[in-house]
Amino acid sequence: MKAEFTKYEVARILGARALQVSMDAPLLFNFSEKEIEELKFDSLKIAEREFSEGVLPISVERPMPDKREDKLREVKAEKINDEEIEKKEKEVEKEIEENAEELGFAPDDEGPAVEESSEED
Repeated sequence: MKAEFTKYEVARILGARALQVSMDAPLLFNFSEKEIEELKFDSLKIAEREFSEGVLPISVERPMPDKREDKLREVKAEKINDEEIEKKEKEVEKEIEENAEELGFAPDDEGPAVEESSEED
C-alpha cells in the first residue's frame, strides 16, 4: 500500500531529510557517482530522489476527530424525571442549611427575607 501524503507533509519530509543529508547522514538509496554528480550534490534533490524511490522510513500521524456520538448517547440515556430533580435540590438545600455557618452564611431565623411590595391605587 502506497502512502499518500499532502503537499505540506511532502515539504516537511523532504526538508527534514535534506537537512539530514546536508549534515552527512548516510544515504538510504545507493547512488552511483555519476548520479550524484548529475544531482550536483544537492541535498534537497537527493532527498527528493530517496522519497520518490520509497526508501525513506517515514510515517505520518494524522489526528482523527473524536467520536463524540458515544458521549452524547450516554448523556441522552440518563433521563431524570422532575420528581428526582426536585428531591435532589431539596437535599442540597438541606445540606446548605445544616452547614450554613461552615460555608460562611449567616444563620437566618426568620426564613427567607422576601420583601413584598404593596401597590396603592
